[in-house]
Amino acid sequence: MNVLLTSAGRRTYMVDYFKEALSGKGLLYAANSQMSPALTRADGYFISPIIYSDEYIPFLLGKCRELKVDLVVSLFDIDVPVLAAHRAEFEAAGVRLAVSGTEMLTLCSDKLKMSLELGASEAGERASGAGASGTALISCPKAYTGVEEAIGAIDDGRLSWPVIVKPRFGMGSIGVLKAYDEVELMGAYSMCRRAVETSYLRFESNAADGEPVVIEELCRGTEYGLDVICDLDGNYVNTIIRKKFAMRSGETDEAVILGPGDAGYSELMELGRALALKFRPIGLTDLDVIMDTDAAGSKDADAKCGSAHDAAGSTGADTGTMAGLKPYVIDINARFGGGYPFSHAAGADVPRAYVLWLEAAALEARTLKAGEAEAEAEAAAELRQQAAECCHAKPGVHGYKDIVPLIY
Repeated sequence: MNVLLTSAGRRTYMVDYFKEALSGKGLLYAANSQMSPALTRADGYFISPIIYSDEYIPFLLGKCRELKVDLVVSLFDIDVPVLAAHRAEFEAAGVRLAVSGTEMLTLCSDKLKMSLELGASEAGERASGAGASGTALISCPKAYTGVEEAIGAIDDGRLSWPVIVKPRFGMGSIGVLKAYDEVELMGAYSMCRRAVETSYLRFESNAADGEPVVIEELCRGTEYGLDVICDLDGNYVNTIIRKKFAMRSGETDEAVILGPGDAGYSELMELGRALALKFRPIGLTDLDVIMDTDAAGSKDADAKCGSAHDAAGSTGADTGTMAGLKPYVIDINARFGGGYPFSHAAGADVPRAYVLWLEAAALEARTLKAGEAEAEAEAAAELRQQAAECCHAKPGVHGYKDIVPLIY
C-alpha cells in the first residue's frame, strides 16, 4: 500500500504523519514542482511539471503506475481541482484520489460563488438548508464585486465599513486587505488586483469569468478552525474544533481543542455536520469560521485573531456570550489545513484513518466464498471502527507552532 502526497511543499509534518500511519505497510512518496523540504522526508520523491502544465496529469499517472501508488493526497488548493477533473483516469489506473467532488471544490476556490450559495441571505438559507429554527446551518459573509457595487451596498445599508477586500480565487492571505472608507477601498482594490496578477492566483482567475476581486462584509467575533472529517466515500465521521489565538500567513500558530463543555461547541459541530451531509466531501476538509458578535449586539470588536478575514491582525479575548450566535464560514479548504497539526497533537490521526479506510475497502472489494466473506466483512468493519477512533481529539489541548531550522 503506497501513498503519494502531491504539492508537498514545506509540510514535512504531513510526510511524517503519513509515514507513521503506514508503519511499514507501504511507502510514502512526495511530489512537488520544485525541490522543497517535505520531499527530503519521504521514502521517495520526484519533481513534477507545474500543476497547470499539459504534462502534469500524464506525468503523475505514469509515476503512480511505476511506483504502484494506491492513494493520492494533495496538500495544495490549486492542485486539488486539477486532480479531481481527472478522477476517472486515476481510478482506471487503480489509484484512489482523496479529493472531493466538483461542486464542493468550486465553493472552496470561488469566494463569490461561496457567498452566493451559502451567504447570509434568504437565498443562502435555501441553498444551505435551514435548521428547525429556520436559521441557515451554513452561512458566510456577503460578497460584492467591484468598488461601485460595494459602495452601492453601503449606501443602501446592506454593507457597512470596514470591509474586507480579497482575491476571488485566493489562498494564504495573499492580497487580503481591510478598508475603512471609500478612498481606502479604491486603493485596496487596486492592490489586491495587482497581487492576483503577479502571483499564482492568476491561473484560476484568468480561467474564470468576471471580477478577480471580491469585497466582503467584515464578521466580528472569535475565529475557529474546523476539521470536518469524512471517509474516502464521503460518509461523515466527525468534526474537530479549534479555537484560534494567533495566525501567520493564513495558517494557525496557536490554538486549543474545544469540547462539549465549551461555548460555541454545539453550533460549530452542527455546522461541520451540515456541510458534510450536504456536499459529502472526501477525507478531511478544513474550515475557517467566525462567530459573529453582531448577533449578540456587540459591534465594536473585529475578528479576534489575525486571520485572512481580519487583515489588520487584531488579537484579544472573546467579547460577550456565544449563546445563540451564528457561525460564518470565511474559508473552505478541501485538504489538510495548516491547523491540522493541533488536532494531531491532541490525539487525532487522520492520516492513519486514510490508511485504515484503504485497507477496509480492499477487504470489501475481494470476491470470496460465503464463509470467508463474512469474516472479511467483520474485519473490514473493525478497521472502519479503528479509523473512526482516529478522528477524535482530546479537548483542552492547547498548542503553538515552533519554528526550528533544519538542514537538507
